[in-house]
Amino acid sequence: MKLRAMVGGRAEVCGPETTLQVISEAMLTTHVGSLGVVDGRHLTGIITERDVLRAAAEGADPTMESARDWMTVDPDVFSPEVQVSEAAHWLLETGYRHMPVMEEGELLGIVSIKDILWALAGPLPGAEET
Repeated sequence: MKLRAMVGGRAEVCGPETTLQVISEAMLTTHVGSLGVVDGRHLTGIITERDVLRAAAEGADPTMESARDWMTVDPDVFSPEVQVSEAAHWLLETGYRHMPVMEEGELLGIVSIKDILWALAGPLPGAEET
């Protein structure tokens, strides 16, 4: 299976000036662990729950500090043509838990290590397919 089968729709994103408070609220309400940081239509970074936690541990004011202050700048990205198994190995080797999937400059989605595990595990034996 290729990553293309796992992404689609819209990726959860924020702007570089979005505050950590707004980012935290967005992650909670959308049930995601990362947001793509976009400036216009250009992906400039990724901010994850680990970044927000690190900011809190270092005493950042979540109402004053923004994605720009804590994001990973110019993150590595996957092509949608990458095989899920290859993505799994890469995530394990790098220690990343979230990876943007991009094609021709467009953010198609962000896959998480959890998404990869579900794709590799497949349906539970004996579970009805819907």
